[in-house]
Amino acid sequence: MITTFPSLAATATPEVVLGYRDRGWTVAETTNGLCLITDARIGAVEFVDNVAEGVERYLRANALSGPCLEIPGRSRRHIHLVVGIDRAPGAVATLHAAGAVVHTQGATLALPPTRLSTGSVRWLLSPEQAPWVPPVVTLAAAVRATRDGCADVERRTSATA
Repeated sequence: MITTFPSLAATATPEVVLGYRDRGWTVAETTNGLCLITDARIGAVEFVDNVAEGVERYLRANALSGPCLEIPGRSRRHIHLVVGIDRAPGAVATLHAAGAVVHTQGATLALPPTRLSTGSVRWLLSPEQAPWVPPVVTLAAAVRATRDGCADVERRTSATA
C-alpha cells in the first residue's frame, strides 16, 4: 500500500536527507515532501488515539522505545519505525487485529520536516533520541499488554519499586 500525504512545502536540507540515508533508509524527495520508503529492512506501524497512548506508555516504561513519528491532525497518529515485519506474521496479525496499520514493502511515510495541510510532521522520538529500531514483535507485545489491561505499567512499576 502506498500512502500519500498532501504537502504544502518541503524544506529538507541536504544534511537532513543524508542523515536519514546514513541510517540505511531509502528516502525520496518528492513534490509531496520528504518520504521514507519502507522495504525489507525497515517498516512502520501506525496507531491512533488511545491505542497510540497505551503503546507509548508501555514502550517508555520498559525502555523499548524506538523512533516514532507524529502526524498532525484531529486524531493522535503515531508511526513507529520497526524491523522484522517479514519474519513475524503472528505479530502483524496481532497489530492488524488492534486496528494498527502496518506499512511495509514500498509504502511511503512523510518524514520531518515535511509540512502537510494539517501541520508539520515531527519526531515524537527522533532517531537521535532512540538510536535502535525495535522489532515488530515489540510493538505487538505492547498492544497485547495494553489490550490485556496492563497499559498503566508506569503506575504498577512505581507501586512495586
